[in-house]
Amino acid sequence: MLAGLAGIILPFIPGVPLVWLGLFIYALATGFNTISIPVVVVFFILMALTLVLDWTGPLIGLKKYKASRWAVAGSFLGLVLGLIFFNIWGVIIGPIVGAFLGELLAKKELKPGLMAALSAFLGFVIGNLLKIGISLIMIGFFIWSFFR
Repeated sequence: MLAGLAGIILPFIPGVPLVWLGLFIYALATGFNTISIPVVVVFFILMALTLVLDWTGPLIGLKKYKASRWAVAGSFLGLVLGLIFFNIWGVIIGPIVGAFLGELLAKKELKPGLMAALSAFLGFVIGNLLKIGISLIMIGFFIWSFFR
């Protein structure tokens, strides 16, 4: 769980899955007496949701901004190319740069491009805040069940 908590900050460690894995191992070791199977399943679903948000957060931000299809395509292309060429840091920077360039191509103006980049960044930030929240809830639940 501590490694998972570090993974929320360090982008090369899968944070939320490690927190869930720690919770699951504890539940398994205690025979699901302190943490029940339905609770483990609910936390698994929340963990899976955070994984989806990692990849789609910037795209959701662009959709809320009503960015052009070029910005959405640029964000997705930036995500893929960023991951290929810059590893995990590319996952953060790629969609933002891609959204900016895509919107710049579509509207030929700087301001819409910057707004698209900002909306992609906000989607990324909101997704990370959700990851932190879900991880802290799982850790809190673990601590509560441990001392119960």
